[in-house]
Amino acid sequence: MSLPKRDGVNGRYYLIHKQDTDPEVLAEADLCIQDVLDGTAKENHSGSPVVVRSQSGTPFLPSQLLERYLLCLPLKGFPYKEAAVFCDALRRLAGWEEIRYQLEKYIEKQVQERYFLVGEREDGFTVFPPCTVWPELRPEDVDEGLLRFACYVAVCHTVYGQSFESLTTEHILGLVSQIRPDMVKELKTAGSGKLSPDIQKRKTKYLTASANDVFATIRITARDSTEECYAEILDYLCTVLEQEEFPHSYSVEFRGKEKLYLPIPGLPKKGVNQLFACAVQYPKLHVGIERYARLAMREYEWYTNLPDEACAMPGTFAVFALGLEGEQWAPLVAEYLDLCDDEHSSLQEKFLHAFIRKFGFRLWTLGVLVRGALSMQWLEPAREFRSLIANAESLDALLAVKRRFPDYLLPDERKDAKFQAIAWQSLLWAIWGKDSQNSGSKVIKAAPEELREKYQKIFA
Repeated sequence: MSLPKRDGVNGRYYLIHKQDTDPEVLAEADLCIQDVLDGTAKENHSGSPVVVRSQSGTPFLPSQLLERYLLCLPLKGFPYKEAAVFCDALRRLAGWEEIRYQLEKYIEKQVQERYFLVGEREDGFTVFPPCTVWPELRPEDVDEGLLRFACYVAVCHTVYGQSFESLTTEHILGLVSQIRPDMVKELKTAGSGKLSPDIQKRKTKYLTASANDVFATIRITARDSTEECYAEILDYLCTVLEQEEFPHSYSVEFRGKEKLYLPIPGLPKKGVNQLFACAVQYPKLHVGIERYARLAMREYEWYTNLPDEACAMPGTFAVFALGLEGEQWAPLVAEYLDLCDDEHSSLQEKFLHAFIRKFGFRLWTLGVLVRGALSMQWLEPAREFRSLIANAESLDALLAVKRRFPDYLLPDERKDAKFQAIAWQSLLWAIWGKDSQNSGSKVIKAAPEELREKYQKIFA
């Protein structure tokens, strides 16, 4: 068989959405779809865009394969289980981002536009238009399989998408609930069904817990406050996060008898704060807390039950709890800080203030502060910082950091001399604030005579 020349970008793949597409190319696309189902298709992420290759090597766009597959399915008696199997296979192969938009548009056309009267958005801030069921819609006109597939797509947006995609989940489930509220109620009760029963709900002598992948919630009630109890809670949390089907942004709702919170002023006094403040009291549990933190930490993901002004990456409270335990956990704290979204995350400032107050300015704490200063836009110092650093030992530690400053930066950061200069100024700002400007003239002028030379070297 001799296929025509590839007509995709840079000849990287075949286009199959045109009406005049060569029949032999379409036949190859159908073979590729079957290869996806059989697990014999291959992906290629080495260039852009991502392509999927059939067993014989013919390349196609994942989104166009999905579009072709869905268009071949009947809208009456829609085979949602088979459709979900194909979508899962294609997602695992090419990635969620490669099929997300196509699925969203399919639900918009086949569910929203067929069953609903779509209104106009009232303002520029509403993501989705208001939708009401067509008055003349009859129950027999609605296909149950199509609604169940819509629920599947809604779940995927929360489980595999970025945090903001939960808005799409809410919109699609809102559509379905207007026609079949029982479907959505079932999801609220049991989730998607992909989590094992022991993870969905767990009850032991130490805890009562549940996890729902559709609504991205973990609920835990501690039945006592012993080490054994918190060990079991940590194990449950980690088991949930190890499930591929569980979202990366989620809420942890914890209730316990011991009303203890991390000694960090300004942190929201939520259950997740309470949980790690209690668990960190037991040194044997520190490894379990670290395990949770490393499973939880992901850039651009969030605890969903915190207010916007206190938004925090999953794992935040676990990292803060360990960070206040000492130098052993400095690498974990630095890793966390490097993942923080510098435009939206600010709780690390409150942690760093408590951290420096507790341990002072030392070589290892300054290493953490370097990463903290780069984790947000202009980390403001605590009032005590000026007095805490005003001693020979602390100033010498800062001078030692200055001499080896590139060692405190990531490999890519070290290559840019301009970035290094900005990073150093950010560190000085994190200690002295606006007085660090103008070569620190105000700081130097106010310094004790016996320390002034050290200050001069710092700002030189």
